[in-house]
Amino acid sequence: MKPALPNIDLGIDRALSVPVYLQICQRFKTAIAQGHLRSGDRVPAVRGLAMELSVARGTVEMAYRILTDEGYLQVRGAAGTIVSPALPVSVSGVTRAGQARPGTPGAPGAPASPQHGGGTPKPFQLGLPAIDAFPRKVWNRLVAHRLRSGDASAFAYPDPAGYWPLRERIATYLGLSRGVECVPEQVFVTTGYRATLELVLRSLATPDDAFWFEDPGYILARRFLLEVNARLVPVPIDKHGICVEHGLALKADARFAVVTPSHQSPMGVTLSLERRMALLHWAAANGSWVIEDDYDSEFRYAGRPLPALKSLDRHDRVIYSGTFSKVMFPGLRLAYVVAPVNATQRFHEVCASMNAGSPYLLQASVTDFMAEGHFARHLKKMRLLYAQRRDVTARALAEVFGERLAIDLPPGGLQMAARFVDGTDDTAVADHARASGFGEQALSRWYMNAPPQSGLVLGFANVASEDQAMRRALELRRAADA
Repeated sequence: MKPALPNIDLGIDRALSVPVYLQICQRFKTAIAQGHLRSGDRVPAVRGLAMELSVARGTVEMAYRILTDEGYLQVRGAAGTIVSPALPVSVSGVTRAGQARPGTPGAPGAPASPQHGGGTPKPFQLGLPAIDAFPRKVWNRLVAHRLRSGDASAFAYPDPAGYWPLRERIATYLGLSRGVECVPEQVFVTTGYRATLELVLRSLATPDDAFWFEDPGYILARRFLLEVNARLVPVPIDKHGICVEHGLALKADARFAVVTPSHQSPMGVTLSLERRMALLHWAAANGSWVIEDDYDSEFRYAGRPLPALKSLDRHDRVIYSGTFSKVMFPGLRLAYVVAPVNATQRFHEVCASMNAGSPYLLQASVTDFMAEGHFARHLKKMRLLYAQRRDVTARALAEVFGERLAIDLPPGGLQMAARFVDGTDDTAVADHARASGFGEQALSRWYMNAPPQSGLVLGFANVASEDQAMRRALELRRAADA
């Protein structure tokens, strides 16, 4: 779907003379024309889409009214609003049963840590969504339905690139919610971020390539890149995100930049618009690639939702990656990556040589979860829940530690960084706490060359109550005093 001009809203550019409701209309028309939305597909509810785009309900209602009057949508009362089943092929972009129009590229026949140690979730464990709040009954029903269906696809080797209907759903979701323009054949389903990085490197990297890497940066990505002998160039971050000027001074001809722009890991800052444009300019001018890890961008609690870096990319230099582990549950082992248009064929070839693909059952069940609207409802519910759990956790830590701990309250995500201001040895605290079954990590260990800060990186998504938050904060204080 065609993203809007650079701005702070999800593909909606308020600086344009085109009214917002007409921009929404165009986004839906493009999605329908590209086959991302098909006849009979349910579109988001007015209230939900208005919240997603941070616009008034009346704006979305006007857009939906226009689309209905023009024959693109059809209102079904309590059943919601759907893409009109009467759309002609010339408009809908598909023929029968999901088959792409002749000439459409990427039809289904295209070639084909410690924090994740398993076991019972630990207090303050990173990278773990609210396991207690996932709609298990709905999920079990969807999985059971697929098991009973007897679909022959369940018994065959899965497509190495991913289950085609899921790739279509992901492309639609990214277009509507993240402003990312892509088609299903660009979407590749992987078994996690590590597998995503492996696919990208095997497809595009050459020996001795240099990688800009945030300092501090995502520790598990750093470990993997070092394991494969990537040449990392630590680039410091500040309150505006990765310092592009420092990267240019350190290694202007680097081949890759690995970044977490929406919610920097671990500090939680957001890459500013100025830095985003500078990063994209560098990539385009240098012929470099930017790997965007958009790992928990769905959860933002302060201000308007931010567009993906990929939505601003006009030269196809950003490789977008996301995951279902943070929005659903990590046991799925399902993630995805959007390949550059010119590299799609290469990604297909590498996929075919890497593995036999992710399990059909889980991919098909996630497809159903998205198609029936459960995915969007779950995201909406989790945004409210995580905002509450973030605040509860921060209050408990502040009450227990007082001025000893400076808490950087993140505007989004599932984790926070809390910095010791009294010279406390964070590695000793983390080691003591982990010996007691905790899952937080020492902030200083996330640094490479930049002067490390002492602190803790804590996950708050599974803090279920104020009492629990206080108990955990007290136990953490005992570890700090040991």
